[in-house]
Amino acid sequence: MPGEGKIKVLQAIRQGLVGGGESHVLSLVGALDKDRYEPLVLSFTDGPMITRLREMGIRNFVLPSLRAFDVSCWMRVKALIEKEQIDLVHAHGSRAASNLFLPARMAGRPLLYTIHGWSFHEDQSFLQKRLRIWSEQMLTSGAHANISVSASNRDTGVKHFKRFRSTVINNGIDLDLFNPDRELPDLRITLGIPAHHTVVGYIARITHQKDPLTMIQAFSQVLKTERDITLLVVGEGDMKAEMEALAASLNITDRVLFLPFRQDVPALLKAVDIYCLPSLWEGLPIGLLEAMAMRKAVVVTDVDGSCEIVQHRKNGLVIPVKEPEKLAAAILDLHTNTSLREELQHRAAATVAGSYSVQQMARQVGTLYDRILKTGN
Repeated sequence: MPGEGKIKVLQAIRQGLVGGGESHVLSLVGALDKDRYEPLVLSFTDGPMITRLREMGIRNFVLPSLRAFDVSCWMRVKALIEKEQIDLVHAHGSRAASNLFLPARMAGRPLLYTIHGWSFHEDQSFLQKRLRIWSEQMLTSGAHANISVSASNRDTGVKHFKRFRSTVINNGIDLDLFNPDRELPDLRITLGIPAHHTVVGYIARITHQKDPLTMIQAFSQVLKTERDITLLVVGEGDMKAEMEALAASLNITDRVLFLPFRQDVPALLKAVDIYCLPSLWEGLPIGLLEAMAMRKAVVVTDVDGSCEIVQHRKNGLVIPVKEPEKLAAAILDLHTNTSLREELQHRAAATVAGSYSVQQMARQVGTLYDRILKTGN
């Protein structure tokens, strides 16, 4: 264990944009016991997360890098660890871990790796998937300890890697911030959404993982039978232009509202009736937890992480991946069946309130920090 003073933990994440992993880091550094731990954050790009950290008074560092296993940044990372006298390095996601595992070892500091969903997936080519599996095996075996954010992610690791060990610590959110009974601005009025419309929310990074084109295709089918409905798309990503172009080609832009990334997520969710997450894979999606906490009916795909939270027709609806017809049917079901929608909304909120608080998550992570520093594993 370190001597007198607070334990300095360097939280490392691949980017300063705000997605699930970055939201997790913000929540964790805000909830850790500040009498015991001093969190610092390293990001490999600038962005809104860095701005938020400054507002929170959390020391942060940006070392520009856009690549995994970027040898050119390793000595700078090692120098940062040594200069700041870091006690423990906590890497979030495979890209951050790939640029921390050797610098941490060279600096003689223990490394903890949180797996926010695996980097290998069924839709990858054989070679790409094998390379990702190999790199994940190296990262997990090289860490002093691993955290899986869901039991299903842990089980995937056990399936692929011999002697894989990890502690399951579910993601948690701030239930005071994501409180559906809070007074929040009425964004329906601000955004010009008709009061009688059902609002479908797609609030996510607009990337391949979140399958934005299936979302647009499904909503186009919804509009063939129902018109008093609006799709609210909030976020940025490398597929946003393609998503907008598809909406235009299907002539549905009068019912789809695109917004850039925004900080006021609770207010955005307050404006939503149905939250859709048609992901191709997940770890344990924080955006889904936030929507459920805000008492929203949710539609998710049957992928690890999402299915660990949502049970079909018990606290949400579950559909197959890449099936716009099924997504459209689920949206229509919740749009027309208000009693089902309200029942699922209340059950969703109860699910998150019972098991997914940030305070519980931070306590479990803190316990693991102490164990690593005391025993080395």
